[in-house]
Amino acid sequence: MQENQIIKSTNDKKSENHILSPKLDVVFQILFGEVGSEEITKDLLSTILDEEINEIDLNQNIVLRRENPKDKMGIVDVLAKINNNEYCNIEMQILDNRDTIKRILYYWAKKYSKELQKGKPYLDLKRTICVLIADFEIDILKNLEFHTQWKIIEEKNRKTVLTDDLELHIIELPKMRKNKANGKDKKLLEWLSFLNNPESKEVTNYMKNNESMKKAKEKLNTMSEDERIRRLAELREKAILDELEVKAYNYRKGKNDGLEQKNKEIAKKMKEKNYKIEDIIDLTNLSKEEIEDV
Repeated sequence: MQENQIIKSTNDKKSENHILSPKLDVVFQILFGEVGSEEITKDLLSTILDEEINEIDLNQNIVLRRENPKDKMGIVDVLAKINNNEYCNIEMQILDNRDTIKRILYYWAKKYSKELQKGKPYLDLKRTICVLIADFEIDILKNLEFHTQWKIIEEKNRKTVLTDDLELHIIELPKMRKNKANGKDKKLLEWLSFLNNPESKEVTNYMKNNESMKKAKEKLNTMSEDERIRRLAELREKAILDELEVKAYNYRKGKNDGLEQKNKEIAKKMKEKNYKIEDIIDLTNLSKEEIEDV
């Protein structure tokens, strides 16, 4: 009996100390958005944008470690000021709420317009970038690559870009498993593998040649030992599960409501053809009262 209790205690301890998932929005925000994370965030961003970032400022992110389970779920901003005058907003979205594209455009517009102070010319508006990392596939991007880049282009002459001020990057994590780590996407796929499973053997190998990723893993280990961050992560996970349960319930309810309506339509047609009430009940599973009302 005592031995079993010791085994259970050891297993519980291992479970309590497991490393936090960087895909969890609040963990992602603390890992990449806090002052002190400049090196790892710069490496991740330069890999996504495929351009050199000389400077990065994370001072725009305030009160990151707030503990409020009622905060909006599924998407948390990391705002980086890059090369002294451009803004990049990074989102880690883990739930598909079917409004993904409108949401990323809203966040871009909000940040872009916010930078124009009253009385200043429109020329002061700067390039603003939004990066969405989604832990799901987006329906309208079904046949596209795991990483897509979007700008405003002229419809007939697809190479003509209206402005560089608007730039969106959408990354779908589930698609990355279908891509081989080679060419210019190799380093990006390595970073995405880190987000997906920072303890995998392949990520351990990647860290040998990527000092920034190694530092990200070290910070993640430290975060995973912080009781307050673990508590915050637990609250988020619970909120996610609650939201998924609500969605599942609504789906089941809608499905059942649809089936009931279909059975009522069948019952109505059978009544019109003078089928026996017993036969209608057997076929539709409706009650006698329900059949009489159709």
